[in-house]
Amino acid sequence: MTMPAPDDLLLSLDCGTQSVRALLFDLQGALVGKAQVHFDDYRAPQPGWLEHDAEGFWAATAQACRQLWASYGHLKPALRGVAVTTQRGTVIPIDAEGKALHPALIWLDQRKAQRVPTVAPWWRAAFKAAGVADTIRYFQREAEANWFAECEPALWAKTRKFLLLSGWLNFRLTGRHVDSVGAQVGYLPFDFKRLAWARSLDWKWQALALAPDVLPELLPVGATLGQVTRAAAADTGIPEGLPVIAAAADKACEILGAGALTPEVGALSYGTTATVNVTTRRYFEALPWVPPYPAAVPGQYSSEVQIFRGYWMVRWFKEQFGQAEQLAAEQAGIVPESLFDEMVATVPPGSMGLMLQPFWSPGIRHPGPDAKGAVIGFGDVHTKAHLYRAILEGLAYALRDGRERIEKKSGVAMRELRVSGGGSQSDAAMQLTADIFNLPTSRPHTYETSGLGAAIDCAVGLGLHRDFDSAVAAMTRVARTFEPIHVNATLYEALYTRVYRHMYERLAPLYAEIQRITGYPKLD
Repeated sequence: MTMPAPDDLLLSLDCGTQSVRALLFDLQGALVGKAQVHFDDYRAPQPGWLEHDAEGFWAATAQACRQLWASYGHLKPALRGVAVTTQRGTVIPIDAEGKALHPALIWLDQRKAQRVPTVAPWWRAAFKAAGVADTIRYFQREAEANWFAECEPALWAKTRKFLLLSGWLNFRLTGRHVDSVGAQVGYLPFDFKRLAWARSLDWKWQALALAPDVLPELLPVGATLGQVTRAAAADTGIPEGLPVIAAAADKACEILGAGALTPEVGALSYGTTATVNVTTRRYFEALPWVPPYPAAVPGQYSSEVQIFRGYWMVRWFKEQFGQAEQLAAEQAGIVPESLFDEMVATVPPGSMGLMLQPFWSPGIRHPGPDAKGAVIGFGDVHTKAHLYRAILEGLAYALRDGRERIEKKSGVAMRELRVSGGGSQSDAAMQLTADIFNLPTSRPHTYETSGLGAAIDCAVGLGLHRDFDSAVAAMTRVARTFEPIHVNATLYEALYTRVYRHMYERLAPLYAEIQRITGYPKLD
């Protein structure tokens, strides 16, 4: 029997690091249809560089849409709007005709500018007095615009717009150089407190090789960015004229899709980058000079602490040590994750004293730029299963540290957690997270929380839900809650407070010596 078509559907285009997904949601947050296209064509012209054909991002998005309609084309009449959410910090320079001048520089790209714009003496003096001169220098060297200006001057001279990936996809959909305030996460002249491009006298305009007319117009989350053009409709099969609604970056949308709308609800993302966030109406910096990002709710902030490599470490472990489990899963016709969860279950909480500090990539303020990962406590009882559990525990310890920094600055204690991302599908990871945080920890009803967050933005923007409170109440819910196990929580409390919290301060001088001796990581 054919089910009746829903009355109102929302299309989310979620372009992450590993794939792009075209997702159909109804007004109750149910995932009605899905199509996915994986990315396997990233390029690394030099070690540490990472780029992707900009046109390829659009082609994959269009392909995902066409695949969606191949199965769900009968639902097109119920479409009310489309919203874009993307990976953060990926940038594309385009020319006067709207063509990409260079492959997109991916957020993981490590190329750095050597010669950067000069900042006025009074700003330099202020930065030195505040003890953040190195942080500003880091910002300038990491800024992709400064790298283009230094290393590709002819290309940079032809650049008419400098867009984030979100701005690129919104441009391809609408034909307009317009993007969402909620997507502005990157090395850009953005005022994170005002949620707008920086004022003309702001130091960022001096620090970056960018002029205001090179940047897109910004509109608030929920605003109409434009309508789907005839050309975009031909490429994607999305109906021409459909409203394109401003959403936010993927992490912000994840938080909204997980239902974490107030600072009492902490949102963890167990993705390539692992993060702990809260949504708040008040601007505060959990780490000095590291601003909160725009939330997927207009006028609000997403205060975040991140572990840059995060659940990338899980993939790293599986590639380096998990071949036997992956082969066994393939032969048994099951997903490898089930065997890795069984591996975790063979190891007691605390991994018999094996403690991991998950700084496989350093940070800006905490950890510092010379930080490295560390594993301490090895004994002859330890196996790769202990190392795997220690990775999961180390990530949770690091995120708990982030939680405490957020709570200290916000003055609001987290009372529960919502976890999104690939790691949230592991029952073992969810339980040890509940134990380490000693908080109820819930898995949302859908894995596609970033797409759901974009759909919520779309629904409110179109007036299909009257406000974000009612939209979140209608479209989000939890599938399962993991309660802390008292005996485990007590053990983890001791390991965290008496061991983990001291690891970085004790090891930091050794990290600095390693860097001075080996030159890795390169800090100049």
